[in-house]
Amino acid sequence: MSVWLPTSPCTPAACAGHEGRVASVPHAAARLIAAVAVVLLGILGAQPVRLLPERPRQALVRAWATALVRAFGIRLTVHGSPGPDGGRLIVANHISWLDIALVAAVTPSRMLAKSDIRTWPVLGPLSRQNGTLFIERDRIRALPDTVAAVTRALLDGDRVTVFPEGSTWCGRAQGPFRRAAFQAALDARVPVQPVRITYLLDGRTPAGADPAGAPAFVGDDPLTASLWRIVRARGVRAEVRLLPRIPPGRHAHRRDLAAAAQAAVVPGPAPAPPSLPGIPSQPGPPSATDRDSAKRPSESVHHWVNSSPAESSSFRMPS
Repeated sequence: MSVWLPTSPCTPAACAGHEGRVASVPHAAARLIAAVAVVLLGILGAQPVRLLPERPRQALVRAWATALVRAFGIRLTVHGSPGPDGGRLIVANHISWLDIALVAAVTPSRMLAKSDIRTWPVLGPLSRQNGTLFIERDRIRALPDTVAAVTRALLDGDRVTVFPEGSTWCGRAQGPFRRAAFQAALDARVPVQPVRITYLLDGRTPAGADPAGAPAFVGDDPLTASLWRIVRARGVRAEVRLLPRIPPGRHAHRRDLAAAAQAAVVPGPAPAPPSLPGIPSQPGPPSATDRDSAKRPSESVHHWVNSSPAESSSFRMPS
């Protein structure tokens, strides 16, 4: 793993256990079949849906994404309103591959994803047809082009979703927000919409819910294992909070904008290396996007210098 790429100390063994009720094998298999059917329906219907006007198109996308979440047995609770139409940068904490469907169920948008996903079966065609923006995480010099592409999408009035932690965390611990993508919001002069994603296991405490481990997709967790763990878990609820938008012009520097968004999504002190049971501490070196102020002028992300990152092998949404 390159020092340039964001990493998380969370592991499947420490974070992804399920302590609640479990579905029977036939029930879990039925959930999985239903989810695959919904995904295939999305692939087949993507092109016709893109021809619709914006409002009915977004309504259909929200309905499809909600159906996908429910097919996996996850109940969805939403707090807040997506607000008016228009370009904005949506930033959320990142726990699972399910986060993508959760955001789409609430506020459909274009996603920023690593370029490898373009060639994946099922997800590759679906992401391409839905206008996903891709980033080559192993090529730091490609970052300015990625930020420019996000800026153009925002100027065109699109909503673009980024997971600025750069890797998935279990939800009990969080990573720092990388700054690069926030430059696109500054360049396009659009608001930033912070979103907080939480997975809860209902009925475990008098307060009503504990953090749910089953959806966490961390470390070297295989996608097949994650899928099966989720369809077998019962009593899992996803909570999506649309937090107050940060208007354009409030922060002049991407560092301050990223810090404000992170403070909204992760209340309290800035995330530090976690000391939770079973999660090893990982001080680690800063990412390239955290070092950028020492390498180029702070006014823009489009001044970038050469570096040599290694390839990341895990499926994570970059920033």
